[in-house]
Amino acid sequence: MIKDHFTYKLLDWYSIYKRDLPWRNTKQPYIIWLSEVILQQTRVAQGLPYFQKFLNNFPTVQDLADASPDEVLRLWQGLGYYSRARNLHQCAKDVVNKYQGKFPGSYEELLKLKGVGNYTAAAIASFAFDQPVAVVDGNVFRILSRYFGITADIGSPSAKKEFEELANSLIPFNQPGEFNQAIMEFGSLKCKPKNPDCENCIFKKNCYAYNNNAVGLLPVKENRVKIKVRYFTYAHIQCENEVVIKKRGTGDIWEGLYDFPLEENNIQVIRDPADFIYFKELEFLNPKINFNPELTFKHILTHQRIFANFVSFDIKKDHKEELQNWVRQRRYFLVDRQKLESLGKPRLILKFLNGEK
Repeated sequence: MIKDHFTYKLLDWYSIYKRDLPWRNTKQPYIIWLSEVILQQTRVAQGLPYFQKFLNNFPTVQDLADASPDEVLRLWQGLGYYSRARNLHQCAKDVVNKYQGKFPGSYEELLKLKGVGNYTAAAIASFAFDQPVAVVDGNVFRILSRYFGITADIGSPSAKKEFEELANSLIPFNQPGEFNQAIMEFGSLKCKPKNPDCENCIFKKNCYAYNNNAVGLLPVKENRVKIKVRYFTYAHIQCENEVVIKKRGTGDIWEGLYDFPLEENNIQVIRDPADFIYFKELEFLNPKINFNPELTFKHILTHQRIFANFVSFDIKKDHKEELQNWVRQRRYFLVDRQKLESLGKPRLILKFLNGEK
């Protein structure tokens, strides 16, 4: 009875109000997988242009597998969570090398792919292969916890299992893909984290949260991740039409992207360029220095808040050879602006280069 009431009411709503999105008009697992990876922790409006760019540049999984890491990261630039891009690339290679270019057709086999967790595997399995496996993401946690009055902490393994079992009990065997699309769409358009449209909700008569004044309290998430604050000072070093850059390594944010030589400070961004390590290192090149201590860039990540400022060093061409030696010693790169444009860069660097605040 609960299944009939909830499931088919949701499907009826979806048939009327669903958005026309390109990945909903196909059974091709490559297109479905690509959209799901891009839309993780990303709004549809932001993710759609990236989806289209990737599909235009890499029409098949083979094309994506054959791409260079720099190509993939460059197209991903500005979307954030760059480990998704690296996993996307590796997954494409695995599909080509281990599965002859065809995505496996079962939920269990899909889970073996790089970067494919329970949610993505369920999405591909249900959308492309009609397997009755429920997706469980933030939208699903929110809708089910509010409607059924589930107060378990969604960060706990036991709660996740409880939600998965409930979602799988609601999914219709003849329309698994439609149901999964519907519940995510409803969470995105109606049962939002903030300011949900409860007054016009099709479920309000039977919704626990609505009838118990608990909409703002559900879902429950006890253990909030502590936010780390970091302070960066970048050296923007130019000589004629060339700029000094470095490639970010493993073990930190933005792995594989390119930024500028950097000093991280413990307490705050620097206010005097003479305190900057690169000021001392580049003194022998007699650079022209441009620095505005009031111009600080703020960049927000899920678990980090970054405050950064930039010290610009303009090196005359008479000192170019000495600069090149300095760059080689530190394993940096001196590239022209056209090359810099073609490389993947963190959003923070783009904001600086584009004169944004």
